[in-house]
Amino acid sequence: MKNLKVLIVEDEQKLANLIKSSIKELFFKISIAKDGEEGLKKFKSFKPDIIISDIMMPKLTGLEMSKKIQEQNSSIPIIILSAYSQKEMLLKAIDLGISKYFIKPFDIESFIEYLKELSNKIIKSKSIVLKDSFVFHNNSLSLYKDDILVNLTKREREFLYILIKNKNSLVRIEDIKKNLWEDEVSNERVRTFIKRLRVKTSKDLVENVSSQGYLISVLDS
Repeated sequence: MKNLKVLIVEDEQKLANLIKSSIKELFFKISIAKDGEEGLKKFKSFKPDIIISDIMMPKLTGLEMSKKIQEQNSSIPIIILSAYSQKEMLLKAIDLGISKYFIKPFDIESFIEYLKELSNKIIKSKSIVLKDSFVFHNNSLSLYKDDILVNLTKREREFLYILIKNKNSLVRIEDIKKNLWEDEVSNERVRTFIKRLRVKTSKDLVENVSSQGYLISVLDS
């Protein structure tokens, strides 16, 4: 959960701060927007993993904002908080595919418990199981071995991400060069880079394919 980011969209500042203080130890970053319009902007810039939103807000309602967000990312979970329990409002939220609907005032412990369950599902969906007990987290571009973080450089993490995006398929050396280096580099430099990565991980994690390129075997995704 410490790798996940949460966006709170709530025009009632006290409630927004209460939610933030209640969950701040659980998540990597938390941002607050005061209305739906600001929430939409922060969705684009902050790139949250979870959105918590009120319904009735100035400029854009929570449901209007949610609809616009889901047009861009239909898989992001959105939790709606509302004082409204009317059937019509609930049906609109269901039609939008809202993950959960909490009626104000709500039990904060139940709310936190739901967030934990949701977060575990998100982490599992973004965790890629590799050879030799390695797990790669797509959201943070982090590699773990037996739940211990492997200390990699930014370029090494980006390299693994490129291979994982093309899971079980060859990524050619020229494509690797183009994506990882701004300047022209030799094949020897790429091989040295891979050799150093293998020292940090294992000799079998990244596979060499007949001097054409590299691939990584994804066991589960």
